[in-house]
Amino acid sequence: MQNKVILVNKKDQEIGTEFKMKAHKEGKLHLAFSIFVFNSQGDLLLQKRSSKKYHSGGLWSNTCCSHPGPGEIILSAAHKRLKEEMGFDCDLTGEFSFIYRIKLNKGITEYEFDHVLVGRFDGEPKINTKEVEDFKWVDIKFLAHDIKQNHDNYTYWLEKCYSNVVKIFSKLKKAETR
Repeated sequence: MQNKVILVNKKDQEIGTEFKMKAHKEGKLHLAFSIFVFNSQGDLLLQKRSSKKYHSGGLWSNTCCSHPGPGEIILSAAHKRLKEEMGFDCDLTGEFSFIYRIKLNKGITEYEFDHVLVGRFDGEPKINTKEVEDFKWVDIKFLAHDIKQNHDNYTYWLEKCYSNVVKIFSKLKKAETR
C-alpha cells in the first residue's frame, strides 16, 4: 500500500491528502518533520540516508525526518519514525517550521512545510539499515564549516534550517546552565 502525505497551504492548514510519490512528482506542498537530536556534550546526531532512498540517498542529514500520515499528529509520527529509523526515542520539542522547495533527481520536487523538532539522547542508536546507512555524532561548529565546504554531502533541508537549529540549541544550553 502506498503511503499518503498531508497536503497543506502556506499557513500550515490541511487541504487534503495525496499519495507520497505523486505529491513529490507534482511538487505539492505537504507536511513534514525534521528531528535534530543532540547529546549532552552538544554534538548533533546525523544519519547517512540509505542509497536506496527514492531521493537524496547516500547524503548526510539530520537525525531523522519524514511525513506524518493522514490523521497522525506530527509529534506522534516523529516519535514513531525516530524509533523505526534510529532505534531509540527521546523527548522532542517543536521549535520552528519553515517551507522549502527544491527540485531533486528522478523528477522529484521536495515542497515541504517542515516542522523542526529538537531532542536529547546520550545512548547508542541502533539504525534500521533499510533506511539509514550510517550515523555519526558531530560537533556543531565542525558541521557548520563542513556544510559550507562540502554541501554536496548533505541534504538540502539540513543546509536550509541548520543555522536556526544551532541558535535554538544554544539557547537551550544557556537555560540549562542557569
